[in-house]
Amino acid sequence: MGNVFISIKDIDVNNVIWIDARFNLQNAEEGRKLYGLEHIKGAVYWDLEKDLSDMTKDEGRHPMPEKEQLQSLFERSGLQYDTDKAIVVYDQGASPFATRAWWMLQYGGFKNAKIVKEGYTAIKEAGIAVQSGEEALTTTTLIPRWQDDLYVNRTGVKEIVDGKVKKVLLDARAEARYLGQIEPMDKVAGHIPGARNFDWEQLKADGVLTTNQKLHDVVKQDEQIVVYCGSGVTASPLFAILKEDGYSNVQLYTGSYSDWITEYAPEKGISKK
Repeated sequence: MGNVFISIKDIDVNNVIWIDARFNLQNAEEGRKLYGLEHIKGAVYWDLEKDLSDMTKDEGRHPMPEKEQLQSLFERSGLQYDTDKAIVVYDQGASPFATRAWWMLQYGGFKNAKIVKEGYTAIKEAGIAVQSGEEALTTTTLIPRWQDDLYVNRTGVKEIVDGKVKKVLLDARAEARYLGQIEPMDKVAGHIPGARNFDWEQLKADGVLTTNQKLHDVVKQDEQIVVYCGSGVTASPLFAILKEDGYSNVQLYTGSYSDWITEYAPEKGISKK
């Protein structure tokens, strides 16, 4: 068992809090519907756009929620610090939604959180009980233990671009988007100046997210790394895998490229830095 991911066979189902993070970027209602039809017994549902983003903000396509919003989510989900119960997050498998939820848990200071390596179907096929409908949850009251060092905003990224802070920017999008050859989502193509590129899709293997030697070739363990993507969602698998592999200095720019271009110009082609 690693620092971040856990296999179904290693889960103590009698001592776990389940979080269902299934989502579909092309159909925002699909995850909630799937949860209502069937989910792991006892699981609470966390919606990418309603719980793990603040869509009222103009800070990228999936803006960072305020701390008060996240605290409310943690408390109504029945989460606690200093408990023997593990918090286990799942999605459909080899997706960026469980990693986004897990990152929010890390930001909130929950050291007992893991991501299920396998997706929902594999969990069910392993014989773990499922049910439909909503869950009756017991709420908690927390004094949050925020880990602010895991998060970088646009101002912090600008300091990196300007050379005031020595960190590596790592773009998780497809190479063609990084190079500025195509841009299907945002109004202008390119990448944050100076960034390196590693397409997060390369982490997929046989329905799970797994370590990749190519990623280790792009960034070294002794470097300070800030991962980003288009809107802060698909960068979270890179963050999770890097932490799984023992990289200690990793941060996430939640606003990501879609936030950067609201104020600053991008770069095209391969970065010269």
